[in-house]
Amino acid sequence: MKTSFNFKASLVVAALLSLSAAQAATISKAEYKADKTRISADYKADKAACAALAGNAKDICVEEAKAKEKVARAELEYSYSGKAADQTKVLMAKAKSAYAVAKEKCNDQAGNAKDVCVKEAKAVEVKALADAKLGKKIGEAKKEASDDKMDANYKVALEKCDALAGEAKTSCIAAAKAKFGKN
Repeated sequence: MKTSFNFKASLVVAALLSLSAAQAATISKAEYKADKTRISADYKADKAACAALAGNAKDICVEEAKAKEKVARAELEYSYSGKAADQTKVLMAKAKSAYAVAKEKCNDQAGNAKDVCVKEAKAVEVKALADAKLGKKIGEAKKEASDDKMDANYKVALEKCDALAGEAKTSCIAAAKAKFGKN
């Protein structure tokens, strides 16, 4: 499961960074309004499709519908304006939406497995947000992104140590501190 989650997390990060480097072709105001209406209609239809489900499956479905709408709206704004700031907003929306869906999926688990799942989802979000910041400020953002990624991975390692007890837990925490340069 861990390898599968890490692989999926890597795919999410790769997808977030796969925007075209070319400047977005701006669309007309009429196209913008039509697409905005379409996005709202798609969201309502996606949310209505979730009504047939129950429990956490329904919650996941609703969260996926919200995520799809938020990302579509951000992409629409970028298509309309073509501004670099709006491209960054697309990356941010994708990161936050992916985290919200992943966190909701963690509710199917319990105990430490759920805690680890939530921490891993948060780590993926932090990494994706850090990478989005790189688009804004390359110089200082590289350092900040590196620190954010290191802190996110450290938190995941500590959460995994919580499943252990006694000397094994102490060793695990010491190893995590050594690996991530924490005192």
